Amino acid sequence: MDARAQLSLVAHDRQRRGDNRLVLAGVDETGRGCWAGPVVAAAVILPDQWCPAHLNDSKKLSAARREALCGEILASALSWGACAVSPAEIDRVNILQATLRAMARSLHKLDCAPDLVLVDGLQVPDVPWPAEAVVKGDATSACIAAASILAKVFRDRIMTVWDRKYPGYGFAAHKGYGAATHQVALAALGPCRIHRFSYKPVAALDQGQLF
Repeated sequence: MDARAQLSLVAHDRQRRGDNRLVLAGVDETGRGCWAGPVVAAAVILPDQWCPAHLNDSKKLSAARREALCGEILASALSWGACAVSPAEIDRVNILQATLRAMARSLHKLDCAPDLVLVDGLQVPDVPWPAEAVVKGDATSACIAAASILAKVFRDRIMTVWDRKYPGYGFAAHKGYGAATHQVALAALGPCRIHRFSYKPVAALDQGQLF
């Protein structure tokens, strides 16, 4: 991401803060489309005009770049919070509601109350602060981009841990998404406890004896 694009991220948030210097919290999630593992959301409040080199939508960054930026964000953020909603809860309430719950819970973990919440996407969680949906917010707003990186890094770490508990599925590689290797493993092994049984590719299989 070039310097001009990064300045655009900062300029967006500066414009939303306005003359009253509103406290902005950016929120994003990852893992909605996965067949296994949690959906994870993060909320971040950044210092005014703070923007590290290469800050961008997490999907456009390498894993190494995300890890490096995650450390910078955690060290410099005024406040941050994150929440993982389990596959079992996703199955109970559906992925949309689980995502909104993860966002709301991450916001409630912030050390200070935001004046305005900027949420990536089309819908906002039920929170006691003003909130706005920002389409493609992770490529528009610095605080949302930072939240997208935290959510992605935290979820990837979770899936790497699950890979050791449930070997054979390749969770450390595909992170629970419907990759070809995941499809093959799922057909051969059947689902495990961290699969989402409300998702058709998983529900179509005989659950058998879970491990």
